Amino acid sequence: MRTTAFIAIMVTALAGATAVPAAAGTAGEYVALGDSAAAGPLILPPDLSSPGCLRSLANYPHVAAKELGVPLTDVTCSGATTADMTAPQQTSAGAVPPQLDALGAQTRTVTVTIGGNDVGLVGAATSCINLLPGINPDCVDRYTAGGHDQLAEKIAAFEPVWGALLDAIHAKAPDADVFVAGYGTYLPHNGCWPIAPLTPRDANYIQGSIDKTNAALARQAAAHDAHYIDVRTASIGHDVCKLPGVKWFESVIPTSVAAPMHPNADGMAAIGGLVAAAISG
Repeated sequence: MRTTAFIAIMVTALAGATAVPAAAGTAGEYVALGDSAAAGPLILPPDLSSPGCLRSLANYPHVAAKELGVPLTDVTCSGATTADMTAPQQTSAGAVPPQLDALGAQTRTVTVTIGGNDVGLVGAATSCINLLPGINPDCVDRYTAGGHDQLAEKIAAFEPVWGALLDAIHAKAPDADVFVAGYGTYLPHNGCWPIAPLTPRDANYIQGSIDKTNAALARQAAAHDAHYIDVRTASIGHDVCKLPGVKWFESVIPTSVAAPMHPNADGMAAIGGLVAAAISG
C-alpha cells in the first residue's frame, strides 16, 4: 500500500544507525514480490539495497525464508502497483527494476502481495478519517453515491489484471510454486473510533473493500495455478484496535516503529509464519 513522504524521511534518518546487509545466498530460489504490505516500511532494520522501497529486513518474506532455511531475493517495494511488476518503479531514491526481473529458471518459490495500490485502499482509508463524526458526513456515502461502489468497481476492473500477473510470473519462473498472500483484518466490525478515527459505517466499508480485494485475489490464485494464503482470517482479533503485543497492524498514529495502516513487526512475524507453513505444506 502506498506510503507517505514522511516515511521515506524517517527511514533515511534511521539508515545510518541501523544498516544491515541483505541476506546472502543463491539469489532467486525464493523470490518475494509485492507492495508495502510485504515490504514492511519503517520496521527495523531497513534493507538499504533499495532505500526508496522502504523495505525491512524483518518483513514477512525474511521471516518465512529464515524459518524455511532458504535463500531469499526480496524485491518488494512500498508503493508498488501491478504495473511495477513489469516496468521500472519510481521511488524517492530513484527507479528500481521491474520486480519480475528477479525471477528465473532457478526460482522455486514466489510470494506476492499486490493489488492494494491498484485499488487505492490506503488512500480511501485516509480520506475517510473523521475527527468530528456526526458533524462530518460518512465517506461511504461519497464512495457509493449514485449506486456505484467506486472501490468495488476498481476491484472488479483489476481482478483479471491480477490473474494476468500470475500468468506472467509462471512464464518467468516455470518451475516455481506461486503463493499469493492476501491483506489482513485491519479493522473489526464497526471499528474503534477514535483509535481508528473512522465512523462505524466507514470502518465496515473500508474493511469490506479489503475483504473484496482478498476474495478477488483468491479467485485469481485458484484460476491461475497459484496458492492463496488467507491472512484475513488468521489476523482476526489482531486489528489496529487491539493493544500493542496483540495487534498486527498499526492505526493512523502507530504505537510501534511501523508505517500507519500497515503491518508492524509482530504482524510480519505472524504473517511470515503463515507463509512458511503454506510453502512447506
